[in-house]
Amino acid sequence: MAQSNRSGLGRSEAASGLLLISPTAIYAILLLAAPLATVLIYSVLQGSQGQITWDFSLQNYYEVWTGPVYRAIMLRSLLVAMGVTLVTVLIAYPIAYFVSFHVEPSKKSIWLFLITIPFWTSYLIRVFLWKVILGYNGVINSGLMSIGIIDEPLTWINYNVGALIMTLAHAYAPFAILPIFVSLEKIDRSLLEAGQDLGESKLRTFWRVTLPLSMAGVIAAVMIVFIPTIGDYVTPDLIGGGKLPMIANMMEVQMLKVNDKPLGSAIAVSAMFIVALIALLFLFVNRRFLGVPK
Repeated sequence: MAQSNRSGLGRSEAASGLLLISPTAIYAILLLAAPLATVLIYSVLQGSQGQITWDFSLQNYYEVWTGPVYRAIMLRSLLVAMGVTLVTVLIAYPIAYFVSFHVEPSKKSIWLFLITIPFWTSYLIRVFLWKVILGYNGVINSGLMSIGIIDEPLTWINYNVGALIMTLAHAYAPFAILPIFVSLEKIDRSLLEAGQDLGESKLRTFWRVTLPLSMAGVIAAVMIVFIPTIGDYVTPDLIGGGKLPMIANMMEVQMLKVNDKPLGSAIAVSAMFIVALIALLFLFVNRRFLGVPK
């Protein structure tokens, strides 16, 4: 009888647990798993001009991985995303370090508040502002011409990879600052004092203690910046003037303009695979060679 009561209690607790998590599970399935499964299915179908045939084939993947245009655009997307990630982290780390170690505790919240101000405006507006700044008749060219440094507007500061990296780094900098700041705040200050008491300089203490202990935040910042950057399509279209398309722009063309959803889906799945592979490789290298704790 007691055994029966215990089994009934266990079933009721399990049912209550399933009932508790079911809304979240349904939400995740509908908004995450279902679209991803749809893209995977479309990627192995055939079709063009909106006409899709249920003939399963890997022809779309073959075209994506062997086509010189797709490979060139994918390589450009990876290089831009890596460049943006590197520049963003190099900018974000000193800011996070300054706020964590050199700002009074009572004022840190104000600094974090100021860092999040860019989030108050639309991402699209921020990109347009950089277009105004870097444009042919933009702020930089107008300012340099007004003080006599140049006689005619510079044409190389816009519609190039450098402008893309600058704009994206500015857009994603707050995303990198916050996780690095959190990891720096968790460092026990007594460890730094012990290193200096043992004769280490501040630079060596930073290199041997602070940086390794903050690598979790750096890794988070890299992932947060790299993954959305490689899928950005607004900035290449506006800042690049349509001359420097990235992989997301190619997806848009195939999905919406050419109306070839199977090929567009194959491009999307290929991009997700490459991003996941690079992310896992980066995590492995950091854990293996930099001693990041598991």
